[in-house]
Amino acid sequence: MRVALAQLNPRVGDLARNAAMVLDALRAAEAQGATHAVTPELVLPGAPPRDLLLDDRFVDDALAALRSVAERSPPGLTAYVGTVVRAPVRTPGHPGLYNALAVLRGGRVVDTIHKQLLPAYDVFHEPRWFVPGAGGIAPRDGLGALLCEDLWDDGYPTHPGAALVASGARVLACAAASPFRWGVYERRVAHAARQGVPVVYVNLVGGQDELTFDGGSFVTDARGRVVHRLPFFEESVETFELDALDGPAASDPPPREALGFGALVLGLRDFARKNGVRRAVLGLSGGVDSALVACIAREALGGENVLAVAMPTRFNDPRSTADAQRLGAALGVPTEVFPVETLATAMSLALGPWLDALGAPRAGDTTHENVQARVRAMVLLAAINRTGGLLLNTSNKTELALGYGTLHGDLAGTLSVIGDLTKPEVYALARWYDAGRGVIPAFVLERPPSAELREGQVDPFDYPVVAPRVEALVAGNEPGDWDPAERAATERSVRLAEHKRWQGGVVLKLSERAFGTGRMMPITRAR
Repeated sequence: MRVALAQLNPRVGDLARNAAMVLDALRAAEAQGATHAVTPELVLPGAPPRDLLLDDRFVDDALAALRSVAERSPPGLTAYVGTVVRAPVRTPGHPGLYNALAVLRGGRVVDTIHKQLLPAYDVFHEPRWFVPGAGGIAPRDGLGALLCEDLWDDGYPTHPGAALVASGARVLACAAASPFRWGVYERRVAHAARQGVPVVYVNLVGGQDELTFDGGSFVTDARGRVVHRLPFFEESVETFELDALDGPAASDPPPREALGFGALVLGLRDFARKNGVRRAVLGLSGGVDSALVACIAREALGGENVLAVAMPTRFNDPRSTADAQRLGAALGVPTEVFPVETLATAMSLALGPWLDALGAPRAGDTTHENVQARVRAMVLLAAINRTGGLLLNTSNKTELALGYGTLHGDLAGTLSVIGDLTKPEVYALARWYDAGRGVIPAFVLERPPSAELREGQVDPFDYPVVAPRVEALVAGNEPGDWDPAERAATERSVRLAEHKRWQGGVVLKLSERAFGTGRMMPITRAR
């Protein structure tokens, strides 16, 4: 049995393009001598289609696209194509759809396989649109096909994969749309390894809003070894002979930092490309957060398509601006210096009674600091108006969690590139990237973190200690030994910052609990 793994990057809602992409992949599989081809989950509508599925016209068009693909697919190939189909019964207020694999053969749809286990946790809200399948689809040619969660047997009373093996499947093929999270590849492999038969796992690739689908499709043998793996973060169609899986195991996946960086690059690239945007603008402060975002933007869009702006005031160390320029030159990113001291001072003076004597605010008064941050946002938005493109936010997850940022100031930006990286993770990725390139000045990596909004300011956190504790709180885990008063104060900071996060940009997801659709905390709450 020669099975092709078609690791594809669809665009949500672009049915004509997605159908053409699937057909190209099926023809490539045929040219490689495949007898069967497996595409990712929901590849035809794009994943996740979310509330597009509430539009009956979109579902009609998706079904028409499926028929067109079936009619034009290679007649001698058995293809499994991720799509949606209507369930026989529709309840009021629900679209009544199956998340499905359509089995194509001889120019027609010969069967459909319906996803049985519908996840309803984190960013997954499938019961909103889909109804669970009943199973009972017998293996075809010894191959039993299933969809994503149906391979994940943790905590489920029934397991579709085991049922397929019991009914005679010699091979399982899992079509998935599994977004990147730290450690998720190892979890996919662990589930595949428990099946007792070879498993073909075909994952979607590409960015979609906050999610990045990392690809990394693979084949395991009956012993659970990964014997073939497709690339991470790029499209690929490869065919493997499943009756001869005696070769050596595949190499280990790339290190954590490489995977995280690759996910952010693809997430940014596809967010821009799929929204018809070619350029990006960011503030480059001379700190590590904006330095890392600049590196990611350069890899995602090309240096010539990124504009960095350094915006010093009298509070900025001159080395900050010099190193911002040095980094921009090393990355090939045009970097402009736009001093904002005059603007910030004029704005503070114009505020009059709203601001205490300029330069001598009362203790705890951050008005002039916030004015500086908001003036910088105004400059960046003017650059967007002038050049077009996407404003990138450079805040990290620890800052977002604690509310350490100015609304409509340094929290501005359509896309929060590193908003799911804790401060220590920012340093880890920056150092990993710099190790092979030597582009980030040493001062950027070694200086004490500072917003540079007043004389001698440094961030009021011991990040190596605070960041893991805050991350544990956000994830809903027990953060360990912690002074009760300090913990209560931190929890209060996280609660009070909820309204800021609701108004922030789209955060590219890397963790199991990012700020986004997977964490729906109310702003108004008692605890």
